[in-house]
Amino acid sequence: MLSASRIARTNVRSARGLATAALTRDSKVNQNLLEAHSFINYKKNLENVEIVKNRLNRPLTYAEKLLYGHLDDPHGQEIERGVSYLKLRPDRVACQDATAQMAILQFMSANMPEVATPSTVHCDHLIQAQVGGKKDLARAIDLNKEVYDFLSSACAKYNLGFWKPGSGIIHQIVLENYAFPGALLIGTDSHTPNAGGLGQLAIGVGGADAVDVMAGLPWELKAPKILGVKLTGKMSGWTSPKDIILKLAGITTVKGGTGYIVEYFGDGVETFSCTGMGTICNMGAEIGATTSVFPFNASMTDYLNATGRSEIAQFAQLYSKDFLKADEGCEYDDVIEIDLNTLEPHVNGPFTPDLATPISKMRETAIANGWPLEVKVGLIGSCTNSSYEDMTRAASIIEDAGAHGLKSKAIYTISPGSEQVRATIERDGQLKTFEDFGGVVMANACGPCIGQWDRQDIKKGDKNTIVTSFNRNFTSRNDGNPATHAFVASPEMTTVYAITGDLGFNPITDSLKDANGNEFKLAEPVGLGLPPKGYDAGENTYQAPPADRASVSVVIEPTSDRLQKLTPFKPWDGKDAERLPILIKAKGKTTTDHISMAGPWLKYRGHLENISNNYMIGAINAENGEANKVKNHYTGVYDGVPETAAAYRDSGKKWVVIGDENFGEGSSREHAALEPRFLGGFAVITKSFARIHETNLKKQGMLPLNFKNAADYDKIDPQDEVDLLGLTTLAPGKNLTLRVHPASGAEAFDIELTHTFNNEQIEWFKYGSALNKMGSK
Repeated sequence: MLSASRIARTNVRSARGLATAALTRDSKVNQNLLEAHSFINYKKNLENVEIVKNRLNRPLTYAEKLLYGHLDDPHGQEIERGVSYLKLRPDRVACQDATAQMAILQFMSANMPEVATPSTVHCDHLIQAQVGGKKDLARAIDLNKEVYDFLSSACAKYNLGFWKPGSGIIHQIVLENYAFPGALLIGTDSHTPNAGGLGQLAIGVGGADAVDVMAGLPWELKAPKILGVKLTGKMSGWTSPKDIILKLAGITTVKGGTGYIVEYFGDGVETFSCTGMGTICNMGAEIGATTSVFPFNASMTDYLNATGRSEIAQFAQLYSKDFLKADEGCEYDDVIEIDLNTLEPHVNGPFTPDLATPISKMRETAIANGWPLEVKVGLIGSCTNSSYEDMTRAASIIEDAGAHGLKSKAIYTISPGSEQVRATIERDGQLKTFEDFGGVVMANACGPCIGQWDRQDIKKGDKNTIVTSFNRNFTSRNDGNPATHAFVASPEMTTVYAITGDLGFNPITDSLKDANGNEFKLAEPVGLGLPPKGYDAGENTYQAPPADRASVSVVIEPTSDRLQKLTPFKPWDGKDAERLPILIKAKGKTTTDHISMAGPWLKYRGHLENISNNYMIGAINAENGEANKVKNHYTGVYDGVPETAAAYRDSGKKWVVIGDENFGEGSSREHAALEPRFLGGFAVITKSFARIHETNLKKQGMLPLNFKNAADYDKIDPQDEVDLLGLTTLAPGKNLTLRVHPASGAEAFDIELTHTFNNEQIEWFKYGSALNKMGSK
């Protein structure tokens, strides 16, 4: 029996999903079914595009149309791909609960009565997977009550939509409710690009960027180059959309997409589902891309109709020829072609999402590298692969195995992407299929994908293999065990590995034995892109902001160790920095998981002082090859990185970090930039930065700088002292000097540093943070 709230929600979706009158290009169409104050701005977007096309006098890619359609000043904006800084007006902001805490704390500092741009908060990051969905959710609600109360009250106060714990993962909720073709959305999570599967630009940012947009300021983005990925042919058999991005990651590597938007085109685009496109765009974050996007097509219309948004689909059709597709003759900065006819299922990993191996080569590759072939756990779901189609295809494999008397050899877990998906697969029987197979259905939340997993089947340090349908597999990410070899695959292949317990098994060529000892091959997976009976909305977990918000008070307990009001950072003192110690010289891959770990630290996302105790504890010290063990420059005593940083700060000493390639790769979490600022950091000097982390550092008043010559990294000893010269004349494109005072007593020498600051970002540095600059106005 449906609850009253479920009946109400279903009726609203059905009623508002039907257009009551013929639409024209001048019609006023809501962006979604949940807000009365947000509308689609296609006409204005197209006007902006035409202004820019006349200025540039060339055809535009689809991604360019979406960018330039949202320009704050289309007449005056300088536009050069890869060079200019664009000022944009996003349609909305989405925040997950871990980053929303700090974003809202910063927004509160701006003293505004409500958000100026439609915004939502989604509770998905703080639910730990332990025994199963219902119990894990109840436990999380109890443990995180003060955080949820704070977010709920702040959303009510400042006019944000609030999705309660149990709703599902932010990106799936956005796809089901808020995404639409032609939109521009920013989200405080690196996998925000998921919504590119519905034809919009969805870009991951730090919380400070979100605050700017919530406060009504334009959002700044360095104009990306455009990487065109041409898809030809059609997938079949065991191949799925996940294999497209797994293959692409192997081609580009984890930083090959940095500074690019990935735009898919070609006849292959028309051959698979909208949610499959979402999977591909979601994992585009793993190649460093600004975002990924597909042009408006029939699969998107089908998905909009299925989710009660037929009016949006009809409206989009009216702009499909001139706004919602690339111009004929447009040019990409680079083009990669993937033939879907010959594409083979891939498995990526371990320890990095770009190490791609086709399944036909997996056994020999694993043996050659010493990867454990026994698969201990198979995990499907997450924001990347939890659609109805994913679930039905995985269930079809299990049904076939079950018909032959087989059950899972590995532990098998399912993380539904949303309450809507969970409720629908419960109604349609796939959930029972998973459970009968021996699967454990987790909460509608991120769970093991982000380290929220209380894994009990092995001990820390045990070498083992897991396979997931997630997106990211850095060392220790899923279970906190550095010896876990985590591989990323499609839900179909993850399910196969759970059935066989064998990483080297290839369902295309290999056979299994049934319960009677007879050999058989698993049947190819079959699934449905959309549920034939429509979606079941499930329990209503959405909290709309009240009409009267004046009496609402934001709940923060003064003694809380989870939430802490922010104190503004001090402005720059106007001088060059001299004789700074090096906190750590990080060696090798330094992701945001190394800089500011997730897992158990997620509970401190709203408390800057407490979470700063995890700063750089996963980074490898080049001096000794160890993590979280650095020498205090003044006492000679070895201690943890955050403890040493705090000691420098408390004695009045600024410090710097030296980093390797693609520093800050991974999550959008701005805590990786807030923490060094809180602990007294001044600059991070690297061979290269990941885009979001570099911007986050700038927003907090830090100096992200690069060696002009990457080889200069090797010239620096962790016990040297350094000066940063040229700050008093800091200007766009003007290099700085790093003067190194060797610990050996040898003569000082200079190293040239580059930066990407523009004039406005230099103001952030001078004021001490972007928020300080905003407050000054």
